[in-house]
Amino acid sequence: MERNELSRRFLEVRKKSEELCEPLETEDYVVQPVDDVSPPKWHIGHTSWFFERLILQEYESNFKLFHDQYHYIFNSYYESLGERVLRTLRGTLSRPTVSEVMEYRKSVTERMLKLLEKVDDDKWPDIETLTTLGINHEQQHQELFLMDIKYIYAANPLRPVYNKDFEEIPTNEPNDKRYLLFKGGQHQIGANGYGFAYDNEYPRHDRLIRDFALAKHPVTNGEYLELMNDGGYEDHRLWLSDGWDTINTQGWKHPLHWEKTKDGWMVMTLSGLKPVNPNEPVSHVSYYEASAFARWAGKRLPSEDEWEFAANQKGNSVEEGNFMDNRIYHPTGNGLPQDEDRLNSMMGDLWEWTLSAYLPYPGYEQAFGALGEYNGKFMSNQMVLRGGCCATPRDHIRPTYRNFFQCDKRWQFSGIRLAEDA
Repeated sequence: MERNELSRRFLEVRKKSEELCEPLETEDYVVQPVDDVSPPKWHIGHTSWFFERLILQEYESNFKLFHDQYHYIFNSYYESLGERVLRTLRGTLSRPTVSEVMEYRKSVTERMLKLLEKVDDDKWPDIETLTTLGINHEQQHQELFLMDIKYIYAANPLRPVYNKDFEEIPTNEPNDKRYLLFKGGQHQIGANGYGFAYDNEYPRHDRLIRDFALAKHPVTNGEYLELMNDGGYEDHRLWLSDGWDTINTQGWKHPLHWEKTKDGWMVMTLSGLKPVNPNEPVSHVSYYEASAFARWAGKRLPSEDEWEFAANQKGNSVEEGNFMDNRIYHPTGNGLPQDEDRLNSMMGDLWEWTLSAYLPYPGYEQAFGALGEYNGKFMSNQMVLRGGCCATPRDHIRPTYRNFFQCDKRWQFSGIRLAEDA
């Protein structure tokens, strides 16, 4: 990438993060209602720390820390880069103030732009690689920012509204319940080396995939209500052992952000509390819930190999998906026309759980040092999700992208697509 283009891209993403902050009040920036949620202020500081610590500290002449404690406050999980504030305690820090974090952010942005303009040619390849990684890292935190502020607002009895410009989406048509058939065989899976991809998407490799069928649409709220009304949360036969323990320990009876009122089921969105639309894809379900629904329906979840192969064959394009850029911040299910022989909402709307554990591809080599901690060290006790969601930046996603969460997590925009053997 040319210097001017990389600088433009860097500044564009930095400005987008600041734009996402515009609806917030100062009090919103510090809240951390549960361990999984980070305060918005921390996201803003951490994404700046990433550029300062991994690029400016290594390549800026006359480098000087903006603040000698920010390295400790805004490090996330990089053991090789030193100690840090525990994740569970991020919301206890009233200082630095929001204005101080924004000043830090401004300083890092300005210094990065100067470095990109003036760095020596022999250092440019490394700078370009790290800056591109930093840009994609910040886009990940833009999605996390929206997920976290949704949880923060949902935990508030005043039910604040983040997206005040939201226009009501017309109710979409009931689900086309067809399954599309895919012929198996030996197929290549993984990134092909063109454009940016994370290390966990490599190396590209052959997989043997058997004939399978995939649901044309994700599972809807209406379909999930059928499970609930059929006593699905009380039937141990549907659940993995850990899942059964989890739903009973946590008292789960419905997806996250749902609540029963005198007017029926309501769901908290980034545009406030709304009636549950039976035709929208069900969201904020854990792997345990996705697995239980599949068992109840007599189906299964797709493997990540099946998902990627199907997305490349008959999935909607990134341009057609519902992403952060649409400014809806809510899954709609309004993807491709119902009569098309293509899969609806494979890209965008919701991350879709797969039945694949998050493990290295054959031949994967984890790097040493901080960059090796980015993905590789999490390849244990997590499941893969695919496709991006309504909070994912459009130009951040691709069919090979491997997201991953523990089985009990559901504050992310996660949904269900069913599969079956053919």
